[in-house]
Amino acid sequence: MHEECGVFGIFAGGSRAVAKDVYAGLFALQHRGQEAAGIAVNSDRVIRVHKDVGLVHEVFGEKELSELGCGRIAVGHVRYSTSGDGGAQNAQPMVVKHIKGQLALCHNGNLVNSEELRSRLELSGCIFHTTSDTEVISYIITQKRLKCPSIEDAVCEAMTEIKGAYSLVMMSPAKLIACRDPWGFRPLSIGRTPDGEYVVASETCGLFAVGASFIRDVEPGEIVVIDESGLRSITTHCGEKKRSLCVFEYIYFARPDSVIEGMSVHESRKLAGRFLAKSHPADADIVVGVPDSGIDAAIGFSQESGIPYEMGLVRNKYVGRTFIAPEESGRGRQVDMKLSAISSAVSGKRVVLIDDSIVRGTTSARIIDMLKAAGAKEIHMRISSPPFLYPCFYGTDVDSDKGLIAKSHSVDEICEMIGADSLGYLSVDDALALSPGRAPDTFCSACFTGEYPV
Repeated sequence: MHEECGVFGIFAGGSRAVAKDVYAGLFALQHRGQEAAGIAVNSDRVIRVHKDVGLVHEVFGEKELSELGCGRIAVGHVRYSTSGDGGAQNAQPMVVKHIKGQLALCHNGNLVNSEELRSRLELSGCIFHTTSDTEVISYIITQKRLKCPSIEDAVCEAMTEIKGAYSLVMMSPAKLIACRDPWGFRPLSIGRTPDGEYVVASETCGLFAVGASFIRDVEPGEIVVIDESGLRSITTHCGEKKRSLCVFEYIYFARPDSVIEGMSVHESRKLAGRFLAKSHPADADIVVGVPDSGIDAAIGFSQESGIPYEMGLVRNKYVGRTFIAPEESGRGRQVDMKLSAISSAVSGKRVVLIDDSIVRGTTSARIIDMLKAAGAKEIHMRISSPPFLYPCFYGTDVDSDKGLIAKSHSVDEICEMIGADSLGYLSVDDALALSPGRAPDTFCSACFTGEYPV
């Protein structure tokens, strides 16, 4: 399972090297996409862009950042190919030039009517250069812009046609615009620096990376426009659909230090661990979390159960996330490169092992083998999400149920297949309670239940 993408934008008080701010913001959002990165800068109403395949620090050095020049507005993107092929041609920001100006567009999410829209656009004469649904969005907005008096009006009209998950950050010659789909599948936050500059990012950790304080979240269906006059909001599409924030943002996607719609991701994951300790207790000596997204839940399990938390696994921070490897053999090798067991911590111990999910089972089996080879007596695996049973069409690249181990095997069968002594998943009810005070039916949990909001 791949992460979502990450988007970032800034409107500065005056012309300066804003690309460095975007670089810092994207660096903080790197966990959301490790395939490609890009930055576009509005330099005196001329948009310059640099993007390529690779991590943020691989795509950008001092030379690339300086060549982007100075400006007041800039946007950036980190990407995984949840829709369309990978490669530099699909990297973002996507820059469009038209008779009324230019537009740089960054997109997090996935449209569910992309093929229908693409077909219609091609029949009308549009020529596509990528396989990404982001290009579909850019064409729709551009067509609307040719008839509308402003870019924000064009975005508002485009939102009546595009359906699915999208958090967008866009830059015209004079404005920074952010919008979120009416369901609110993907998060989007607004911040402000001590100098009064506005910043928009997929997560609050992106805001904090440039010294900005969190102001508020972009509401589902809202369009935020930032220009020389300040910030204003268009709420035409707000309240049109039922809120459906992806629950996996709390379970896995977001960084622990982020706050998603008022709830700390770190606290949410600890709560998942507490729920697991109550619903699936274990007679064990230590609790171990799989780095990085299993650690918070492991702490919560330990606090609730009274079983000591121990760092039984260490992560090599210079190896990318396991899910990047497309083949099973490659994925297994990367697990061995990425994680190592601390034998002095686990040898002779009964271990509660906490991870965020089991998708195919390959990674879990490798980790359990690793711990048992280091001397662990028993491994009681606990998963801080429900079984992943259904494909996701909103920005995660699990677009079919092929390979989903929980779809074709029982919990007992999975337990035996991965080599655990016991296995317990978080219940769907507990997953929908990870943000106390939020109504359970305002989450999207389609990957667990098969109930799709759109």
